[in-house]
Amino acid sequence: MTMDIRFIRRHRDSLMLVIAGFLLYVVLGAVLGGRFFSVVNFQSMAIQMSVLGLLSLAMSLAMLSGGIDLSIVSIAAVASIAGAYVMSGSLIPLSDGDDVLVTAIGIIVIVIVGVLCGAVNGVLVAWFSVPPILVTLATMIFFSGIALAVTNGNSVAVQASSLSALSTATLAGIPVAFIILVIAFALVAFVLRRRKLGRRIYLVGESVTSARFSGVRTDVVKFWVYTVSGLLSGIAAVLMLASQNAAREGFGESYQLQAILVAVLAGFDPDGGKGRAWNVLLAVIVLQSLQSAFSIFGYSPFAKTFVWGAMLLIVMVLNYYLGSGRMIVRRKTPQHQ
Repeated sequence: MTMDIRFIRRHRDSLMLVIAGFLLYVVLGAVLGGRFFSVVNFQSMAIQMSVLGLLSLAMSLAMLSGGIDLSIVSIAAVASIAGAYVMSGSLIPLSDGDDVLVTAIGIIVIVIVGVLCGAVNGVLVAWFSVPPILVTLATMIFFSGIALAVTNGNSVAVQASSLSALSTATLAGIPVAFIILVIAFALVAFVLRRRKLGRRIYLVGESVTSARFSGVRTDVVKFWVYTVSGLLSGIAAVLMLASQNAAREGFGESYQLQAILVAVLAGFDPDGGKGRAWNVLLAVIVLQSLQSAFSIFGYSPFAKTFVWGAMLLIVMVLNYYLGSGRMIVRRKTPQHQ
């Protein structure tokens, strides 16, 4: 019995997400039936959740370290614009034989720009000791400004046709974009649970002071957290560009609020030191399923934004009171030596 209680407490967030997902699917099945439970809809959901999942994972890593990354969408936008210019034919002339090569170069450019933008955040947070919320708010505006200055507010169309195949390609019926997402989650989960860097991220999130006394280079840990966040944003930018075939400033701006909501739903504490990578994937599936249902019902994007904001407020308030309750119980419980 004691072990069962411990298991439930340890995996509380995962169990809640599984139960919420099950109940949601029961309701959607009863209301929407075949319109929701169809191969086409599930494939569409898998493609859409790949971008949200990568950005949410980037946000969750920053929160796990005790910070936040408000620049993930701006990084994705400026990275996708850089790659779009490469694949537009304006920088490198395109011919039939060069299409795949130019696409590959464009993807590499997108990922590199994402990593560099994340590294800028990492340097400012780690070695200049500026609070993450201020750093990433400033770089969010800065990267958006770069995107606007470069494009003059216009879209940059992709001429390389090979990229669009990435958004529609499947392997055994599973979208390649979703497979990329699962691989990213598997790698991050492995690092967090099995490698020293992962354990140090948890330590830094729980207490920077304690981590320093334990011999952890907290500045290096923070730098890598925000650099990896930029990497994940860059990969998300590749998938966004593949689905849209054009890039612009404000690209994917609706993902900002959703990424924060997913991280909170997944049980990541804004104060740091708490959260599991696979919970983020569960939260993404729940949120994307709800979003798909809204689209089937014909809800406007404005209504969706209202719902996401309301959900974020409710979940944060619930987490606060549940956390306070646990702290009260912990203080009242007598300690037996």
